Amino acid sequence: MKGKKVLLSISAACLMLFAAACSGDNEDVSLGAVDNNVGESDSAAETSGPVAKSGQDLEPVIDELMSNELLVPLGNVPVPEDNPMTEEKVELGHLLFFDTRLSGNDEVSCMHCHIPELGYGDGRATFETFHGEDGPRNSPTVINSAYYTSNFWDGRAESLEEQALGPIQDPNEMNMSLDELIPKLEAIEGYEELFIEAGYGDGITPEAIGYALAAFQRLIVVENTPYDQFLNGDREALSDAEIRGLDLFAGDAGCINCHQGENLSDNDFYNIGLDKDDEGRFAVTGDEEDMGAIRTPGLYGITHTGPYMSDGSIRTLEEVIDFYDRGGDGHENTHRLITELNLTDQEKEDLLAFLKVLGGEPTMFSKPELPGTND
Repeated sequence: MKGKKVLLSISAACLMLFAAACSGDNEDVSLGAVDNNVGESDSAAETSGPVAKSGQDLEPVIDELMSNELLVPLGNVPVPEDNPMTEEKVELGHLLFFDTRLSGNDEVSCMHCHIPELGYGDGRATFETFHGEDGPRNSPTVINSAYYTSNFWDGRAESLEEQALGPIQDPNEMNMSLDELIPKLEAIEGYEELFIEAGYGDGITPEAIGYALAAFQRLIVVENTPYDQFLNGDREALSDAEIRGLDLFAGDAGCINCHQGENLSDNDFYNIGLDKDDEGRFAVTGDEEDMGAIRTPGLYGITHTGPYMSDGSIRTLEEVIDFYDRGGDGHENTHRLITELNLTDQEKEDLLAFLKVLGGEPTMFSKPELPGTND
């Protein structure tokens, strides 16, 4: 088997890519088939607004929400100029994502922590390490990860391409050095040919592995939710409760201070008040103000990706709302915007109704037939 079996979803996605490319738009390219903090950044103004109560005329609220410049429907998946999408590259990345031979014990693949049926997370509070212990952080979902300007909870990877190689080499995750991985893959019949067909004339290299994995991950998206349809002009896309919840989100609940713009993340870092010892962004910057700060996660696919927070300490969306309502759990470096909200039970129900709208349906991929095996 040469590993050329391609899922229809991949082919469809790439066809949409090529169609977009032929249109002359060389910026963001649509790829078809296709967890929760509050804070403040230089670009994010503190916001407030009228909360729509049950029975209130929602038309003025709808007008206000549709004109809010911080509420932006999801656009095309960003594709870097140095890693254009091709069908062959996406196929290769699909194979690599599911191949346990990228690990030191031939038992762990990227999919080990990013299971499609679990929202491309693993359903655990924290990931299981290479040696079977509890890891330090929750496995972040891959859904819409292409929209971030940095990756990992602490933002230590500046691109998906860089991020893709991190877990492979991490002793706690896949525990495989790249110097050992290259000859290992070269020895598998069919793999080097697939790299060459994907445009990598030098065959199997670390850069090619990272680029192929990143290309594949750019297909894992949740898009065109009722929230997007609403912002694109469909005033009937959201129910009354969902509109009230969005109004809270953009107003008195303050969620929009961090969860704003495309993908509902400002790509910045905040200490949201988790009572944990995790250094967060401080481990990257050394800046005391970053102690315990984590990157704002996007909210698309949120109903599929629990448990929540960087430590996986919150099981449900209801508990996430309660966490913010009480103003966090008392970390000494909690951002000043994390304060008690004192939401009513009805307001909590409305906010939950809106968050569920963002769940959508993630693009689903299954394990392909791998080179050199009968799997």
